[in-house]
Amino acid sequence: SRPEAQGLRHLAFKVSDIDTAIQHLADHQVECEPVRVDPYTQRRFTFFNDPDGLPLELYEI
Repeated sequence: SRPEAQGLRHLAFKVSDIDTAIQHLADHQVECEPVRVDPYTQRRFTFFNDPDGLPLELYEI
């Protein structure tokens, strides 16, 4: 099998209201993946790409 990737793979931003953050991105033509729930913390999160295609994460706190 291949080794786990090393180094920075994505940046995460904590948000207090993920739905508002997703709407803000949508208002600026940025599409997010469907919201998922972290099985360990039960917190909601999603990913989207920056203009260069790098993955960014929103994590609701």
